[in-house]
Amino acid sequence: MARFGTALLDLVYPPTCLDCGAPTAAHAALCPRCFARLRPITRPWCPVLGLPFEVSLGPEARSAEAIADPPPFDRARSAVIYNEVARAIVSRLKYGDRPELAGFCARLMQPAGTEFWGERPVLVPVPLHRWRQFERRYNQSTELARALARLTDLGVATGLVARTRRTRQQVGLSADARQRNVAGAFTAHPDALRRLKGRGVVLVDDVITTGSTVNAITRALKRAGVSKIDVISFARVVTGADVPI
Repeated sequence: MARFGTALLDLVYPPTCLDCGAPTAAHAALCPRCFARLRPITRPWCPVLGLPFEVSLGPEARSAEAIADPPPFDRARSAVIYNEVARAIVSRLKYGDRPELAGFCARLMQPAGTEFWGERPVLVPVPLHRWRQFERRYNQSTELARALARLTDLGVATGLVARTRRTRQQVGLSADARQRNVAGAFTAHPDALRRLKGRGVVLVDDVITTGSTVNAITRALKRAGVSKIDVISFARVVTGADVPI
């Protein structure tokens, strides 16, 4: 019956590419041409921010960004560079009422975070303000965390951090404005340490742009006593691969 239902759905709504709309073999997928345009982030990369290097500079070499402004978290990793194809996927996941796209994104995020999973951390999605989540119906970061949890057999803690102040959308803001926008907007649960039971945290988000949001959340968790905090995202804005966000 399940196979029949899937076949009937494909007949009524034929699967198409997430980016260009070309026919595909399955729903929530890219055609071969668009998939080839995704730019995965692979080694060599900055061991702190996960930004890709053009050539290997050694295992401990850090990016200029990590040296100039060291982040409060330990490490960040992302699956792909934020380009036109990645933007189309994120936009549909975030604003297009397509939570099922989280599964596609998580399948690329899982190998990107290989360094993290053996430590058995807790996955913590970047929270939305309750009114924004009501408007969107779901939190795309929570959907990504749940999809990633199914692939890694890790737990998800959706209530560990709350966005207590409704902030402006970050789209179109400068780096300084983004930082001011989210300053003091997050609060960690008072029982965060007890809930974690000694485990570290991996923050889960769709896109890392300047890092202002994950930095603010990290600081809130550290104030609550959490010491081990990493970050994973589907896409990462990289200098030289300019795409408006």
